[in-house]
Amino acid sequence: MICRYLQHVPFETPRAIFDWARERGHSLEGIHLFAGEALPEEFPELLIVMGGPMSVHDEGEYPWLKAEKAYLERALEAGTRVLGICLGAQLLAEILGAEVTKNPYKEIGWFPVKLTEEARKHPLFKDLPEEFPAFHWHGETFGLPEGALHVAYSEACRHQAFLYRNQALALQFHLEMTPEGAEDLLKYSAGDLEPGPYVQEPEEIRGKTSFYETTREILFALLDRFVSL
Repeated sequence: MICRYLQHVPFETPRAIFDWARERGHSLEGIHLFAGEALPEEFPELLIVMGGPMSVHDEGEYPWLKAEKAYLERALEAGTRVLGICLGAQLLAEILGAEVTKNPYKEIGWFPVKLTEEARKHPLFKDLPEEFPAFHWHGETFGLPEGALHVAYSEACRHQAFLYRNQALALQFHLEMTPEGAEDLLKYSAGDLEPGPYVQEPEEIRGKTSFYETTREILFALLDRFVSL
């Protein structure tokens, strides 16, 4: 399978998704938008849209956002399956007609996510844990596009994930995170660590070996099922 990812900053890479692609024998190539790389005309079978510290509304500062949104719209029209993570999820929400707004709380660190009752009935999420730890690093949230399945929520953020027509999967949280990825965020996005009820200190974020094992297992299961829908 041909897979492609869109990367917005040097330190937010696909992380564990690299391992999934390699183990499954899929190709995975990147378009580094922050470096000025152009979006190709053709579309892969699976498109992964990564996170980043910017907002979907920051087209003035990041002009490539406008082109990226148009590319995502064309990808969906072409039938490509699209996975959006954090900023990527918010971009999907916006192009599908939902609002992206400031969340009541910043959510940074490890906090549990719960699947909705409706999601637990769907083949993509059936038999996954009803509640699991997830890595978060966001201050904005998205509404649900019309017709989308509300997949998950947390105490700090009502809309953690949605599935649109079995083709677009939006995850506000980071199942792909690795210890190295967390260290990069702690280094390059340290200014986000303002005191708050859902903002953990670095020592609370570090470690958590069992959490990474859990999220990796869920990530691999989701990706395997998503590309087969």
